[in-house]
Amino acid sequence: MLDLFGQAILDFYTQNNPQPLLTETSISEEDEMDVAYLFRTFKNMPKIEQKALQLAKGKILDIGAGAGCHALYLQQKGMEVTALDQSAHAIEACRLQNIQHCVQSSLLDYKSETQFDTLLLLMNGTGIFGKLNQTATYLQKLKSLLSPGGQILIDSSDLIYMFDEDEDGGRWIPDTGYYGELEFTLHYKGQKEQFPWLYLDYNTLQNAALANGFHCELVAEGKNYDYLARLTV
Repeated sequence: MLDLFGQAILDFYTQNNPQPLLTETSISEEDEMDVAYLFRTFKNMPKIEQKALQLAKGKILDIGAGAGCHALYLQQKGMEVTALDQSAHAIEACRLQNIQHCVQSSLLDYKSETQFDTLLLLMNGTGIFGKLNQTATYLQKLKSLLSPGGQILIDSSDLIYMFDEDEDGGRWIPDTGYYGELEFTLHYKGQKEQFPWLYLDYNTLQNAALANGFHCELVAEGKNYDYLARLTV
């Protein structure tokens, strides 16, 4: 793993010759990501992210913390939050912002002596599942980290809108598997990195949640088929 996403975050924060971070997926063309946006304040966050942070309670684990904007906001509100990310560079950026509890680990490898009241997975939180057939594995891991009465707050998008619509209202979707399974490509400072990234429509997430012993609730909906869900046991 080259950790280009984390490198771009750390370079931007430390002003270490930051350069444009280019992203593309298997269904979208190359685009430039504004790394500054990853350090956004609460007022600049999408409504579903704001809602998730307002619902967060107790001991919180921010999974896929990235640049740490969610963890930092919660910490500033006096909440007990741990920032978790597999990127060493991203976690270093979190530490430089004085986020008190930071852990570098993938979710599946993460071992905690305590359980959490809120698991937070934002900015397409289902992305780390990678593939649809890995969803159950990740949901069971999340369940093992939840305290009794705890909650998972997770967002994603239904990418059906990305596909052409015919005159009957149907969509032209390639018959190559679930349409939310994408190949994500990053370009940064002359290097290239690829990894699978999963977007789940709400019904598919809800069915997977029920199959793994969760109750699933649609909490909020945003633009471009974005949504926030809450999973409880």
